Amino acid sequence: MRDANNPLGNIYVSYKAIAAVASYSALASYGVVGLAAENVFEALSYAITRKPTVGVRIQRENEKINLDLYVIVEYGTRIKTVTDSAAHAVRFNVEKALGIPIGDVNVHVRGLRVSDPD
Repeated sequence: MRDANNPLGNIYVSYKAIAAVASYSALASYGVVGLAAENVFEALSYAITRKPTVGVRIQRENEKINLDLYVIVEYGTRIKTVTDSAAHAVRFNVEKALGIPIGDVNVHVRGLRVSDPD
């Protein structure tokens, strides 16, 4: 993916780099306890390779990037608040770190996790 042209040459940012920044940003958000696989094949791939970008799907639309996040939310938190917070954090951090405009950030809740049963 070509991002910018400067006097020294071109700058390319890979989809894996975008997915890594998005993944770490989502995990740092309040109420998100993990990322989930999009489908069975991705889950199997994750079990074998342990890639850090599982749960993030990237689509390019013209000059913008659309992101889909598949998250696991902490039980007892307000799901709408958690997903809004994760979407804003991912948008801000990807645009700030990489300088790439972000279109849509869709957050899909794949499950709930109870951390403390007491």
